Amino acid sequence: MIKRVQSWLGREERQQPVDISPDNIPRHVAIIMDGNGRWAKRLGLPRIVGHQTGMKAVKRAAIAADELGIEFLTMYAFSTENWKRPKEEVDFLMRLPEEFLAIELDELIEKNVRVRVMGDSEELPSYTRKAMDEAVLRTQHNTGLILNFALNYGGRKEIEDCMRSLGKDIAAGQLSPEQITAELIDSRLLSGGLPDPDLLIRTSGEMRLSNFMLWQLAYSELWFTDIYWPEFGKEHLLQAVAEYQRRTRRYGGLK
Repeated sequence: MIKRVQSWLGREERQQPVDISPDNIPRHVAIIMDGNGRWAKRLGLPRIVGHQTGMKAVKRAAIAADELGIEFLTMYAFSTENWKRPKEEVDFLMRLPEEFLAIELDELIEKNVRVRVMGDSEELPSYTRKAMDEAVLRTQHNTGLILNFALNYGGRKEIEDCMRSLGKDIAAGQLSPEQITAELIDSRLLSGGLPDPDLLIRTSGEMRLSNFMLWQLAYSELWFTDIYWPEFGKEHLLQAVAEYQRRTRRYGGLK
């Protein structure tokens, strides 16, 4: 089984050199990491092997983003809808942050990476929360790449909670409807303090947002690839950034 995985990951793809301009690097890249299970199935392996192998792709993406000068990298790790999966798979996924950080956290600290988490932590198992809390605490003073994990995250719930928060302030007389602005909404979202993603990447060939950062992705450039997440490497991030640099962002205008 290990040889099959190594053989797959070791395949060299013939690609043209990618030309990247250092003057137009996206500040914030968001990634929907999709296709772990299908990658494993293609190789005749259990789905959990796909999830384990996907952890290596997280590390590759983070290192590559840091080397490129990307400031923020948001990874869609577990959605509010993923609880619908079989219990055995969910239980395994809940152990992955603990396993990943036990292996990789020291290196992330050495590389000056700051870990951040957004999502509803109340529903997470205690061991998952503990692992993430430790990562956030131990990297809180780092000043390099912000690696933001969306864990038990749902875009609609995020907006719903934001609206509820604003509604309570209005009911308490602390806020008037006229004071509600896009900037205020930004500050109440789970991503508060982060710029909106400039570029969204989704693997596995699917072309949808899947309830991910629905407010924040309003003007993001989207890049889709057929490769599965465990295959994702630096060359794919470079391709996505190169495509981003070929586009003109108009934000509804004519420039």
